[in-house]
Amino acid sequence: MSNSLRIGIAGVGTVGASLVRLVQEKHEMLTQRCGRPITVTGVNARSKNKDRGVPLDDYKWFDDPAELAKDDNIDVFVELMGGEDDPAYGAVKAALNAGKHVVTANKALLAKHGVELAELAEANGLLLNFEAAVAGGIPIIKVMRESLTANTVSRVSGIMNGTCNYILTRMEEDGLTFEECLKDAQELGFAEADPTFDIEGNDTLHKLALLASLSFGTKVAQDAIYLEGITKITLEDIEAAKDLGFRIKLLGIAARTPDGVESRVHPAMVPLGSPIAEIGGVTNAVIVETDTLGSIMMSGPGAGGDATASAAAGDLCDIAKSKPGHQHGPVLGQPAATLIPHERAPMRSHAGGYFIRLTVIDKPGTMAAIATRMAEQEISLESIVQRRGKVDTSNEQAPIILITHETTEQAIKTALEAVKADGPLIGDAQMIRIEKLG
Repeated sequence: MSNSLRIGIAGVGTVGASLVRLVQEKHEMLTQRCGRPITVTGVNARSKNKDRGVPLDDYKWFDDPAELAKDDNIDVFVELMGGEDDPAYGAVKAALNAGKHVVTANKALLAKHGVELAELAEANGLLLNFEAAVAGGIPIIKVMRESLTANTVSRVSGIMNGTCNYILTRMEEDGLTFEECLKDAQELGFAEADPTFDIEGNDTLHKLALLASLSFGTKVAQDAIYLEGITKITLEDIEAAKDLGFRIKLLGIAARTPDGVESRVHPAMVPLGSPIAEIGGVTNAVIVETDTLGSIMMSGPGAGGDATASAAAGDLCDIAKSKPGHQHGPVLGQPAATLIPHERAPMRSHAGGYFIRLTVIDKPGTMAAIATRMAEQEISLESIVQRRGKVDTSNEQAPIILITHETTEQAIKTALEAVKADGPLIGDAQMIRIEKLG
């Protein structure tokens, strides 16, 4: 049909194949809901002959994604290749320079080049849509760009990586070690052969960088985010957290402060029974706290071909509905030229307190000495207990759990250095923040 929205897809892996299938199988429904047909006219991938489970013979094949991006027979370039630099970066720029709208699921690309690409899209009167880049099928980008325009956001947080949430869920439910759960996640396809990007928190960091920009009107600044993954979380931590009424989650948190934006990605303990604690498996959840609306939470599938393809299809439908010559909304919630620098705020005193797990030499006076070192740094302890769990307590070792009231991370680090210098500490201490999330 002459009025079809013609799309070219670069990257026909799990997500790309799901999007092709969705467009093929739901062609009539999409036509009705989007006001015009959406048709694939060209594709690009690393291997032409690979069986992807969907027919591609009717589409023109491009060996170079940049050539697909500039092709006269497409209206929208859909970038599903991944990677923060070329070929994705060059191809997206080529599309925008050629007057093509862009849909992308590439959070790494946007975390590094988002402001530049937003400026280019806006200068050319084009849409750069990226719903699929954050939290899979959850429509959080649309909500923040459109539905919350009358709200001042004070904080955005949540579970943004399905792989990490799956691992932590399995550790608790089945009593498995981190290594066992990671292997299981890889076998099920929830984790890559090289899972570093997920388990070290980088994937969550990129998503949080985009949400922080949308929330606070700042430039995307991935380098301003404190990062800590889940590789140091042990089964002992999981069990202790549950005994104390908490569950461990990898969270991304960005908050407005008088000194700038405090952004961090790290494991945290959340109270059992709280909404965020109930998010299990590969599900994601995002909480947005505002002045006008209050707090809202959205949850849903955070990864996988169908969830991500669904988000990309929604972006395509928005473009299909747009009118030629219409002034499109800004890519990052406000014009890219007006975004202010991301002022990195120092890590403040943590209101939720901290969980600290130590293994120490079991002898009289040890617990009292630890409490004294904490008091020297003005750290108030809510509780200090000796916990006998699955930890090896032979050779006169004792596991100690401390729960603090509000304090600073530096105060705890200084106190733990003093405890280590005293001699009773065996190995490294584990420290996990406690978050009072809704």
